[in-house]
Amino acid sequence: QPPRAPQTRRWSLGGPASDMAEVTEAELDSVRERLAAVRGRVPADRTLVAVSKLKPAELMVCAYEAGQRDFGENYVQELVDKGPRLPADARLHFIGHLQTNKVKLLLSEPRLCCVHTVDSLKLAAELQKRAAALRPGQAPLAVMAQVNTSGEASKGGCAPAECVALCEGIRASCPALRLTGLMCIGKYSAAEGGSAADFETLRRCRSEAAAALGEEEGALHLSMGMSHDFEEAIAAGATHVRVGSTIFGARPPKPPPAAQPPAEGQPPP
Repeated sequence: QPPRAPQTRRWSLGGPASDMAEVTEAELDSVRERLAAVRGRVPADRTLVAVSKLKPAELMVCAYEAGQRDFGENYVQELVDKGPRLPADARLHFIGHLQTNKVKLLLSEPRLCCVHTVDSLKLAAELQKRAAALRPGQAPLAVMAQVNTSGEASKGGCAPAECVALCEGIRASCPALRLTGLMCIGKYSAAEGGSAADFETLRRCRSEAAAALGEEEGALHLSMGMSHDFEEAIAAGATHVRVGSTIFGARPPKPPPAAQPPAEGQPPP
């Protein structure tokens, strides 16, 4: 007899049927196996954030059923689309670049538990405004100050020299937010110099911020380390590691933005 085709499940974010993604049982099994392997390498006192950007919610549900609770998303729309597909006790971490005009939408998702990428007092002020309006009576929203430890223009974050002022500003002016730590994105490969210097810079920023805030260093978390360097980050003191492709597999390329219709009176391209 011919071999049976692999079973599939279909998933969609409410779009047309043509946009639905098929997830095979083999893919689900792979996620379970990969997740178990990664969790075995992350100490119990650290937080594993499973980064699910550009992956279907079906895989997130699979990871949830295997015990994972913390998930990371880079895009606001993707986070708010996927959130309702997850149980209420799932914890969503926003780890991508955040524009002020997307803050209201982001904070509309009740599973959002932390924003790791606060890089300016302007963004902190907008988060404060929206958290106060959309989450009255709730505990302050956890945020982390993002530091551009490598100085690369392609990466977000404040300069290390500006970190203390950012942390002090959040603490002084944003009662609806709770500063819980610092975050960085290390270099992606040894050819670029490796991540050790980035991790050391973030630790130094934490020491300076903690001293300015009158806190113990351990009161501020360190969100650093990804699929290629999370074990190095843990050894360097990371409290949160953000692991994506090692759990969910290689990501598809991000779809290009939809073509905009020509302005009135203009010929189509």
